[in-house]
Amino acid sequence: MKLVKKLPEHKKAKTLIVGAGVGGRMVVKEIQSHPELGYELVGLIDDDEKKIHRRFHEIEVIGKIIDITSVVKQLMIDLVIICIPSASGNVIRSIAAQCEGSNVEYKIVPGVFEILGETVNVSPIRNVDVEDLLRRPPITINSKKILAYLSNNVVLITGAGGSIGSELCRQICKIRPKQILLLGHGENSIYQINRELKASYPQVQIEPIICSVVDNVKLNYVMKAYQPNVVFHAAAYKHVPLMQDFPEECVKNNIIGTLNVVAAADKYGIKKFVSISTDKAVNCVNNMGISKRIAEMIVQAYSRTSRTEFMIVRFGNVLGSRGSVVPLFKEQIAKGGPVTVTHPEMTRFFMTMPEAAQLVVQAGSLGKSGDVFVLDMGEPVKMLDMAEDLIRLSGFEPYVDIPIEFIGIRPGEKLYEELLTAQEGTVATKHERIFQIRAEDIDMGILIKNIEELKKLAISVKREEIVEKFWEILAKHQKKAGE
Repeated sequence: MKLVKKLPEHKKAKTLIVGAGVGGRMVVKEIQSHPELGYELVGLIDDDEKKIHRRFHEIEVIGKIIDITSVVKQLMIDLVIICIPSASGNVIRSIAAQCEGSNVEYKIVPGVFEILGETVNVSPIRNVDVEDLLRRPPITINSKKILAYLSNNVVLITGAGGSIGSELCRQICKIRPKQILLLGHGENSIYQINRELKASYPQVQIEPIICSVVDNVKLNYVMKAYQPNVVFHAAAYKHVPLMQDFPEECVKNNIIGTLNVVAAADKYGIKKFVSISTDKAVNCVNNMGISKRIAEMIVQAYSRTSRTEFMIVRFGNVLGSRGSVVPLFKEQIAKGGPVTVTHPEMTRFFMTMPEAAQLVVQAGSLGKSGDVFVLDMGEPVKMLDMAEDLIRLSGFEPYVDIPIEFIGIRPGEKLYEELLTAQEGTVATKHERIFQIRAEDIDMGILIKNIEELKKLAISVKREEIVEKFWEILAKHQKKAGE
């Protein structure tokens, strides 16, 4: 295990600041204003040639990022603070690697998604996490368009207690809707997000609603009673291995639940409906993916005739969401390993929760009914690389302190996820990180008949028949799409 040297209590930590931009200079000023924090500023690092040897608040820029290793050694640095909020993941990874190699402690000022307001202070400085290594350029938000369809409106979020649903709630509360309805069937998760939002956004009218999307009667009651203007449908079962074992739950929650919410939105004239989908609905190989693909078909079928503007937003994995791989890896590291990776070549698309939620909210302001939007997920990430990075960020050496074990691909998993089928072509939208794909022509009558058959099989828990029906629906749909 890498041991960071302990300083005597009376000794100040010799500190190197990486980044001489606005963020770095603010941190310098904050440290100088609070000598009790115990930092001794030694110098600044910045790749801008014009800044080399310049002084900011009396602290000199003494080198570039490539010089960190030598500077740490020569000046006996105790702590490196990374202060480049807009830096890419590659830059953060390079700095972290030099710090690891120099056996020096390093921390980071939050990225642009975490910084609220226009000031940076020492309090949010934290350890570098895997999210920092995957940073991408900040999202440009068209606030006028978002305000136009959310501000002063009643907004309903299904699955509001889930990872994506709760983050959507946070982002939407910032826009100050007239009312936000937190709908979910898990009382603890709804209680928690309701409590958090009421403390953070006292000016917003927040209404928790315990209701499953499977309960069609209650769902219709909610739509009629509260008359939301906009619905974000995030309720879904998402765990691939579990849904391989329980396909009847895929039918109930992901398919019947979506049909219930969509039909109620249509019945009560909801203005706009945004459904959250997944890359696993593309070229499906598992029950969860097929159920989400059928859910997409439901939304598109209704978009043909409804007054409601229905749209779909499709994206990949979200870092830190419940049951995702990052919390699992961290748990395994805390126990001393092994960290389990399914396959050395396994890759996935990732984005942070705030990034995903902001793009979903933005997508809701684009296009027309029936549109499917795909979020720019960046480059796919190797799960093995992520495991090794997390082990190093935890202060250990992969394969030395913490073993990595390959356990094989689980049922229903693919080595590589995809965001588009061969038949789907993308077109640009007014937002550089959101792409639109061609809407499909779905036969409502055939679709409803198939769903009714699935419903009967799910009630009877006829799992083999459900899976057979899944593949039958998918095969017929793919054949039609390829014609």
